[in-house]
Amino acid sequence: MPSLTEAAVLDALRAVQDPDLHKDIVALGFVKSVKIDGARVGLVIELTTPACPVKDLMRDQARAEVMKLGASQVDVEMTAQVRTVPRPEGNKSPVEGVKNIIAVGAGKGGVGKSTVAVNLAMALARAGSKVGIVDGDMYGPNIPIMLGLSTSLESEDGKIKPAERYGLQVVSLGFLTPDEAPVIWRGPMLHGAVQQFFREVRWTNIDYLIIDMPPGTGDVALSLSQSVPVAGAVVVSTPQKVALADSKRAVAMYRKLNIPVIGFIENMSHFICPGCGKESDLFGKGGGEALAAEMKVPFLGSVPLYEPVRRGGDAGTPIVMSEPDSPAAKALVAAAERVAQQVSIASYSRKQIPLTAV
Repeated sequence: MPSLTEAAVLDALRAVQDPDLHKDIVALGFVKSVKIDGARVGLVIELTTPACPVKDLMRDQARAEVMKLGASQVDVEMTAQVRTVPRPEGNKSPVEGVKNIIAVGAGKGGVGKSTVAVNLAMALARAGSKVGIVDGDMYGPNIPIMLGLSTSLESEDGKIKPAERYGLQVVSLGFLTPDEAPVIWRGPMLHGAVQQFFREVRWTNIDYLIIDMPPGTGDVALSLSQSVPVAGAVVVSTPQKVALADSKRAVAMYRKLNIPVIGFIENMSHFICPGCGKESDLFGKGGGEALAAEMKVPFLGSVPLYEPVRRGGDAGTPIVMSEPDSPAAKALVAAAERVAQQVSIASYSRKQIPLTAV
């Protein structure tokens, strides 16, 4: 039987591979501590995100490999340290207090982009990440409604203090304008607002800053690409051809702006009748996954059409919090895990997320 030493334990743990980075957890530096007390072993394994979709699998594999050495008990503590995605551009300074900026956009309005953005942020926060959200949809700043926030932003030492709700740090133009006031701004004003939301806000230890983008391909996306290093963009669509055609334009826009496309989410993918349980494809079927394959971007998942998602948005209680066991919430949590997964991959190698059109 092999001896129970630190060297033997580390050697055994080389059998545990990260399925995304394709290296073992020892080579990747994930094993932060090995403590041996007789036949008992304690491990600390640090992953690249609290939202790792294979965290439990890797923990169980590590325990099993060390048990083969003759250990009577193996305690595995899983921790996480989110890394910053490196950017090739040298002319964009990072946003203070923020590791990764993720844009959530759509080629057209009405596809549930803001709902997806809020629930992605909530899912990442509930997994243990520090998350902020910027309401970048300047013409329809609805994030405060979706989070049940009614407040005014305050300043401290010359910096704007984000509002806080459900563990999220939140900034929105909706905090600065009356609900009924239209936002009629030209490009320079939009650019100034984008700059202010990043450079003049006191963000604190943010792992993922989610930006709810305005629909379409306009000034805000251009200002974003010119102002700050963006880890990547998530594109949201519904399955029908009209939405998918606009989504192709959104993907092309992000690529032209050198913002990597993290992946594609198909929202309102199908409807399950609450009375009979029959599934209906109201907007078509499979279009999102087919488009992701065509555009060579990861498919992050399908979210069903579910009335409580809408009710939760109106009431300020996102579905991942109000009904975490519902199919819609589970789909959104899985999509958030895949977003974190893609950001982690990109933090090691940009080859996994194309920078330009394929």
